[in-house]
Amino acid sequence: MAERGVADGTMNLIVSNIRKLFTSKYLSLVFRVYIGAIFITAGMSKLVYPAEFAENLAAYRLVPYWLVNFLAVAVPWTELICGLFLIIGLMTSAASAILVALLIGFNIFVSINIIRGTEINCGCFDSVGEQISWKKVMVNFSWMLLTLQIFFYDRILQIRRQRLSWGKKRP
Repeated sequence: MAERGVADGTMNLIVSNIRKLFTSKYLSLVFRVYIGAIFITAGMSKLVYPAEFAENLAAYRLVPYWLVNFLAVAVPWTELICGLFLIIGLMTSAASAILVALLIGFNIFVSINIIRGTEINCGCFDSVGEQISWKKVMVNFSWMLLTLQIFFYDRILQIRRQRLSWGKKRP
């Protein structure tokens, strides 16, 4: 009986420490820099050659023709701006929510074309890049989890704002 209590206490301590690690604001900071750098890189590589990115988008055969050119310009700028916002810590909740939406969309596009058997380039970082695969879906999914952690647990700037507001006199 006593052995079980020790094991339960140890397990509770381990679970508590793991939970503390994954909800850490400092882990969010690391993830913000990592995800921000990924999306800045992705956005910059597409901004340079928007026509080639438009061809990659059209190859997915899921976007209406009239929307392809708009998305070929809007998506890279969105990735770049959201990546910059994550790194500098500005509007991180909004930036991470937008990036989660983009990652969900990317995964849907890639998954549908894998199921169709279409052999196309991903278009993620280069115009002539890697072929779409389930590996790419899993990488996007892992980035989505990191971005969700940022959305829910990035509190560094919020705490700073709160400390500043405590110093003010309230009416």
